[in-house]
Amino acid sequence: MSMINPLNQKAATEGALLLLNAKRETPLGTLLAQCKQTFVLMVLITYVIEALSIAPMIYMLNVYDRVLTSRSGVTLVSLTTVIVGVYVFWMSLEWVRQRLMVRLSLRIDWDLAPDVFDASFRRYAQRKNVDVYELLGDLFDIRQFLTGAPVLAIIQAPFAVVFIFIGWIFHPYLALFALLASVLMLVMTYATLKVSGPILREAQEAQTQANRVAAESLRQAETTLAMGMLGAVRDRWYAQHSQFLTKQVYASEASGLMGGFTGFLTKAMPSLQIGLGVYLAMEGHITGGMVIVASMLVSKAMAPMNQLLAHWRKIATARQAYDRVNALLIDDEGAGEKMKLPPPKGSLVVSDLMGVPPGSNKPVLAGLNFSLSPGQVLAVVGPSAAGKSSLVKLLLGVWKPASGSVRLEGVELSDWSHEEVGPHLGYVPQEIEFFDGTVAQNICRMGAVDADKVVQAAELVGVHSAILGFPQGYDTLLGPTGFAPSGGQRQRIAIARALYGAPKYVVMDEPNSNLDDAGENALVHAIEQLKAMGSTVVITTHRPRLVGAVDLMLVLQAGRQVAFGPAKGVLEAVRKMQAGGGGVPLVAVPAASTAAASQPHLQTGVAA
Repeated sequence: MSMINPLNQKAATEGALLLLNAKRETPLGTLLAQCKQTFVLMVLITYVIEALSIAPMIYMLNVYDRVLTSRSGVTLVSLTTVIVGVYVFWMSLEWVRQRLMVRLSLRIDWDLAPDVFDASFRRYAQRKNVDVYELLGDLFDIRQFLTGAPVLAIIQAPFAVVFIFIGWIFHPYLALFALLASVLMLVMTYATLKVSGPILREAQEAQTQANRVAAESLRQAETTLAMGMLGAVRDRWYAQHSQFLTKQVYASEASGLMGGFTGFLTKAMPSLQIGLGVYLAMEGHITGGMVIVASMLVSKAMAPMNQLLAHWRKIATARQAYDRVNALLIDDEGAGEKMKLPPPKGSLVVSDLMGVPPGSNKPVLAGLNFSLSPGQVLAVVGPSAAGKSSLVKLLLGVWKPASGSVRLEGVELSDWSHEEVGPHLGYVPQEIEFFDGTVAQNICRMGAVDADKVVQAAELVGVHSAILGFPQGYDTLLGPTGFAPSGGQRQRIAIARALYGAPKYVVMDEPNSNLDDAGENALVHAIEQLKAMGSTVVITTHRPRLVGAVDLMLVLQAGRQVAFGPAKGVLEAVRKMQAGGGGVPLVAVPAASTAAASQPHLQTGVAA
């Protein structure tokens, strides 16, 4: 009998004994340790329920061996009344246990779901390999594990020893037979998990890749259809999908082969147990009632193993989900635990900045040094692939500098909590997307709508009247399935979103790429208003209209800082360099902007 306990432990570990074996130093392990009392109570209730399951066997034993021989109606009524009371108590305990399990799973979801959501998005923004949908689904898998039959099968497995001991009381042969049946079922369960588990894990990873390819394709549905790329995109998706199907078939075939033998044991063992019991009864070692009870004992001893085998996929899935969630939260540990700081005023200092895209080891920016005071406007210019958009991500703290620093009010921006500093920042990306929500909700950054601030931001960029012309005005739904504004309107709404709440630090990446003259004039007016309010503004642009409205200019070429200083002086220096044949491809220089200016700090000549 001592053989079954280590075997149970081995199978449970392999099958994800999440609660008992959870490491406390991990985020999930720490949370489960906090729920230890609830879990212990759930285990105790389960063991009481398992003990109560002996009552029907005792009832049958007495009915067959006493009532039938004595023909006593009083004894039958008494036994029946007792067993009905046991059943009522049994069902009450199961109801309490189910409520405990549901609350335990909800506690995990309530405590971890926001952290998993935040960590997933932070990793995605850093271009790390992460599937947000999969990780949110992992929480669901863990919840399902904690509220369903798999966790109960693991808890009940050690109780099989009790049923084997009861068989020993009847006759040692019955106990040995039950032990043999349990061990065989446990070995088959472990072998199935060992063989099929890795294949199933690979199949799930292939399915995740296929889903990711499908999601990426849907985001470019219009381009795909317009340019006849559907076949190529479908083939690319189906290549991943085929890998998933192939590995899933391998896993099913491996488990099916062993499942056939397991099915044979499940069907044959109770009958063989009855045969053994009848033989012992014929020899006078046990009574006729014990024959029936003995078959029930074998079924109860084998039941946990059968359940482990039936739910092994869910157990393996829960184990993988547990590991992925822990890895995500450990990787993101400390990202949200930062001391609150005073709101920024717009003082920016960039020192010896080197930028490397996440997931790469090749710098795209190096040797950048400049500073801005509140109320100053900087234009970042340079040819394509000069590093302007990469600089924007560094200036927003989305990317962490490989070396050097980007400090806002003396604080390294990438280390500042985005939830804290974000409301004081404005950002206009090159590729503009809106959330599923109204125009007003998108402008107010999906928070509580402050109508006055929303209208103020819209009027600041001259898009208020255009929004009123939408089907439902500010209540018009945007997003992938909502109303589709024109390119210029989308850009101006995005600018309004960036300016909502009068932020003290605004970064715009090509904010006028889709604007007409009226929109560009409105943007210039908005920049002047921001300057008047003391906000620091950084824009990347190729358009001369905006270049003429800024205070400072930074010229980038091949990821290096070519020049920095007062805009007019930089433009004059660049114009002279272009005239002398050493030109830096920059912007069209407006005639009014090439007048002599005070000498800026220039770095002429591109660094190697």
